[in-house]
Amino acid sequence: VQLQASGGGLVQAGDSLRLSCAASGRTSSTYAMGWFRQAPGKEREFVAAISWSAGSTYYADSVKGRFTISRDNAKNTVYLQMNSLKPEDTAVYYCASKAGVVVTPAPRSYDYWGQGTLVTVSS
Repeated sequence: VQLQASGGGLVQAGDSLRLSCAASGRTSSTYAMGWFRQAPGKEREFVAAISWSAGSTYYADSVKGRFTISRDNAKNTVYLQMNSLKPEDTAVYYCASKAGVVVTPAPRSYDYWGQGTLVTVSS
């Protein structure tokens, strides 16, 4: 399975960005997707996750109300709409996939990872 993340860039505080992650290869018949991020000098942290059916979503407290995760299974793509961006949102954002229907914030539960896309928010 290959995951290709895109959509990062340099924006100002308060702006919006939409990240995309396209999956290809031998994906599981059902898989949950997650977004994680890693800021310079910090550990990778959970951002958001979504179940295969999109019936379940899960957000980190730091992004709740500002970020929205969604998916289009026909396109094997997951999105992260990021609004009201803050300088502390600056990080490399990674998408990840895991087989099955369980949605989890634990990075170790994810089987495949994309290469990351850089989001920089200036103040």
